Amino acid sequence: MDRITSRKNRIITHFRQLGRDTSYRAAQKEFLCDGEKLLEEAIACKAEISTVLWKESGTAADPAVSAEQYSVPPELFDYASPMNSSPGPVFTVKMSHKADMSLPHCAIILENVQDPGNVGTVIRTANAFAVDTVVLVGACADPFHPKTVRATMGAVFRQSILSASIEELKTLLYRWKLPMYGAVLSERAENVLNCDLTASAVAVGSEGKGLSNEIRALCNGEIIIPMQPDSESLNAAVAASVLMWEMRGRRQ
Repeated sequence: MDRITSRKNRIITHFRQLGRDTSYRAAQKEFLCDGEKLLEEAIACKAEISTVLWKESGTAADPAVSAEQYSVPPELFDYASPMNSSPGPVFTVKMSHKADMSLPHCAIILENVQDPGNVGTVIRTANAFAVDTVVLVGACADPFHPKTVRATMGAVFRQSILSASIEELKTLLYRWKLPMYGAVLSERAENVLNCDLTASAVAVGSEGKGLSNEIRALCNGEIIIPMQPDSESLNAAVAASVLMWEMRGRRQ
């Protein structure tokens, strides 16, 4: 296993940009992952791993990885990694949206959910509950941001994820022939316990602003999760998880 010692090395520079620049990730069609758990998931899912950096501590190259592998001094590793005090490894993976040409039976839509942890949690939960597709609309966190990827716990390698404008979402819903329900705090919103969300898309907005009027205009109905009267609105990832459980539960 070769050793890298310079910050000016092209691989170190590439890792730095992948970890910090959304547009660079999109142009390179590659993203950064951190930790042995994600590496194991990537190998199991047959993700296309490009390069692996190991923090220098006597770690040997992983024989299960056919990609280039390098050892890096701790201070240089920390410079290249987007995570603080990571034990490593950190590695790059080619993007694959797992585009499925079949029509989804259900989908979860996120609008303007900007926290990477929330978006990653929704992707992880969608995969666990067999929700076919996650659609990100508006100013959502990048699904390939290192913090989003980490929060997915490997689901990013398995889950179908799409990014779409509102117009593109409208086209998708028409093609998929799925009704869409919006999670909204409104007087006309129906208790989700009284709804059948089988074969549907469900839209969840940001915790602060909720769904936009443009998304609400596309909805066939509005739903609400029953809570105690004095409760605050649920965190977006929690609300989406409850709704995805309803989508899965009715299908079961």
